[in-house]
Amino acid sequence: MHILLVDDEVELTDALHHLFTREGYGVDIAHDGARGRSLATANTYDLLILDWMLPEMSGLELCRFLRSRGQATPVLFLTAKDTVDDRVDGLDAGADDYLIKPFELKELLARVRALLRRSPNFQTIDEQSRSAAEGIELDEANQLAYRGDRSIELSEKETVLLAFLMQHPHQLLTHEELTEALWPAESKPNSNALVAQIRLLRRKVEGTGEQSLIHTVYGKGYRFGIISSE
Repeated sequence: MHILLVDDEVELTDALHHLFTREGYGVDIAHDGARGRSLATANTYDLLILDWMLPEMSGLELCRFLRSRGQATPVLFLTAKDTVDDRVDGLDAGADDYLIKPFELKELLARVRALLRRSPNFQTIDEQSRSAAEGIELDEANQLAYRGDRSIELSEKETVLLAFLMQHPHQLLTHEELTEALWPAESKPNSNALVAQIRLLRRKVEGTGEQSLIHTVYGKGYRFGIISSE
């Protein structure tokens, strides 16, 4: 998924570029409205993130310009302009969402994910490598999982393990089945290697206050899923 970020605050764009890249998105950056217009008309993006107050051409003017050309790419405004009239102006110009500066990064990511789901490329590209089960979403291609507002970076083995667990919710998976899934063409490690992988994955996908997802069936294996009685 490809994002265009247009904001004249270099420190902010550097930080967001790092954040979005870590999340697996491609990112182009412009620091003024004119450059943003050139990029937005020359390239295809899945989301535009625009500051309102920009040199040469405001984000509001840029949004209106793109909408007048029939461009339907979702637009998110990041701005310090926080009155009701400002929000109405932004939405009337064609914006899809509006986030006031300063903002929490986890809220920004949640809004970005929601808007990207509206992209025409989401079904054809993103969902091919994504799966969901028991309140968790897995992006295998980018080794990322999502639970609530959290994004979770995974290792290659953690990604394989979580994908296998999610394919078999509420089923007892034996140590042998899990070991074969993780090390299919390799000499099989001792049982401690599987236990270590389960422990690492649990730490990442089961945050404080969240329901357990991976349950030990002593002497047999593991079961994945939320148990309603917890």
